Amino acid sequence: MYCVKNVTDDIYWIGVSDRRLALFENIYPLPKGVSYNSYVLMDEKTVLLDTVDRAVSGAFFENLTHVLDGRVLDYLVVNHMEPDHCAVIEDVVRRYPDVKLVGNAKTFTMMKQFFSFDVDSHALVIKEGDTICTGRHTLAFAMIPMVHWPEAMVTYDACDKVLFSADAFGTFGALNGNIFADEVNFESEWLDDARRYYTNIVGKYGTQVQTALKKTAALDILIICPLHGPVWRENLDWYIDKYQKWSTYTPEDHTVLVLYASIYGNTENTMDVLAGKLADAGEKNIAMYDVSGTDASYLLSEAFRCDRIIFASPTYNAGIFPKMEALLLEMKAHNLQNRRVAVLDNGTWAASAGKQMREILSQMKKMDIYDESMTVKSALKEDNLAHLDGIVEFMKG
Repeated sequence: MYCVKNVTDDIYWIGVSDRRLALFENIYPLPKGVSYNSYVLMDEKTVLLDTVDRAVSGAFFENLTHVLDGRVLDYLVVNHMEPDHCAVIEDVVRRYPDVKLVGNAKTFTMMKQFFSFDVDSHALVIKEGDTICTGRHTLAFAMIPMVHWPEAMVTYDACDKVLFSADAFGTFGALNGNIFADEVNFESEWLDDARRYYTNIVGKYGTQVQTALKKTAALDILIICPLHGPVWRENLDWYIDKYQKWSTYTPEDHTVLVLYASIYGNTENTMDVLAGKLADAGEKNIAMYDVSGTDASYLLSEAFRCDRIIFASPTYNAGIFPKMEALLLEMKAHNLQNRRVAVLDNGTWAASAGKQMREILSQMKKMDIYDESMTVKSALKEDNLAHLDGIVEFMKG
């Protein structure tokens, strides 16, 4: 049975939510599921904007068939060629053999890599600034390469001032009847997943996001329709400001993030003592995580949120504890920068994790690294407390 929603009088959301998928891109946990958004414009010409993941194709085609109500499909606009949005393009072509596929040159290069049907006979190649008139509406296209694939683009409807934003402004989380951000408690219930989505999927490409934001700033936008998560029709500036911060690696909160690995509990105890000292010094909302117990996608998101980070790891096989090393490399790969950081290691003999952690951090941009190293030898002792006080003072900076 179909499930569709009006975005405007003649633009329809025909997306589908997946609450069964455990891992997005087979790596990021989805405790709240995910939505695959697709939209239809019903004008003199009919336009489908992006498709969905194959896992939800049955419900998607029920929705599409209902909205078209017997009409042919004139255009399919492909804003993004990632399989969670393009998997059923060939099925659309089979059902609507006269459809024109709208995309840029890179779109069709990728399409031919994914599919074996005669792409060229359906392709309508557009470039930056091109438009398509569908009757009452005019659609314009802008390229946003590397947000987060090289072929990515956005579509702007000048009539209703709607931006179809591809993966930009998306978030993890299934839609539960309410498709608009103003119908849910977004800041308290969705923002963490929106940040986790951005930092892990797009976070590396801050410079490219900045370029895309400059393009969108020139448009009069009333509605943002992303490919994942709620549609935005109110308070757009608030959400765009989040993207402005995230893409410039500007912390959202003046908060200390404590990330530790601990084998037998001694490093954890050290961090508990340090966190208590931070609190005594007036720090509020301290965030603290055992890196072995929390998926790295959450920790990366928290690192984007907080302005100061403390890393603590035991030496393990003469190196960094594996979970901590993997996290640091994830942060480096996602271009985290502009943070104040301190490092602590623990070792019963030949402690070396601290030096190696500092080496990774020193390869990241604009990292203010505490220049004194601290090693706990097996368990925290009284003579270590002064050094913890030094870290507290550095964090207050």
